[in-house]
Amino acid sequence: MPLQIYIAGKLYDKEDAKISVYDHGLLYGDGVFEGMRSYSGKVFRLAEHLDRLWDSAQAIWLTIPMTKEEMAKAVYDTLKVNGIEDGYIRLVVTRGAGSLGLDPNRTSNPQVIIITDHIALYPREYYEKGLELVTASTMRNHPAALSPRIKSLNYLNNILAKIEGLKAGCVEALMLNHKGEVAECTGDNIFLIAKGELLTPPIDAGILEGITRNAVIDIARDAGITTREISLTRYDVYVADECFLTGSAAEVIPVVKVDNREIGAGVPGPITQDLIRRFHELTRK
Repeated sequence: MPLQIYIAGKLYDKEDAKISVYDHGLLYGDGVFEGMRSYSGKVFRLAEHLDRLWDSAQAIWLTIPMTKEEMAKAVYDTLKVNGIEDGYIRLVVTRGAGSLGLDPNRTSNPQVIIITDHIALYPREYYEKGLELVTASTMRNHPAALSPRIKSLNYLNNILAKIEGLKAGCVEALMLNHKGEVAECTGDNIFLIAKGELLTPPIDAGILEGITRNAVIDIARDAGITTREISLTRYDVYVADECFLTGSAAEVIPVVKVDNREIGAGVPGPITQDLIRRFHELTRK
């Protein structure tokens, strides 16, 4: 049976899942989305994801045409019809079809799209041996121009940085904010281990407040690891003992080299490996 895609209350075969070319989500990136994971048929931190989706929508004056409860049911129904227990879910809400102009008042019928599928963001070897990053020259969006906390359909900022990373032979790239501080990577949050402490940039560094990021912070604190959200620079990255990234698709993945500099011993560190194990215990009960 072909993969079924949910669009505005109906299911369509993957090849027939379409929206209008006049949809402002396509024309202008006017919409919001969430990426989530399901483990053994249960969506990880679904309530937190839906809260963030609604916050993103509110921030751009977009009304989602269903309740959170209805959205949650639609997510589980779509997973079930596709027979997916361990998979990836992409929730998308577009502004809807309108005219060839920016005015959102000239649009109608915001589209709710739910895609459930399988995803392997990185090969297994990267989890075992670690990633290499490069710092992108493309800086993170200035929070006064477009808040990075809005998970919008306009990801060109991240894509340009991603291209820089790929051209340098890296699958991820580190992004700095307008102050030259460490913000996040193109699709993941970043953590450092320094002198036994877990460090990560604060929300006001211009980052997306990741759901997996927050889960790892909770796990670390429960494990008795001192955890601080503080401003970081590339110096802090270069001299860190360990480094790793977090994201819904990536989960927790080690970083062993940044800008051609080895981090720590140049292999996934013990605290990183312990947090990976604890995250797997949390999600794979």
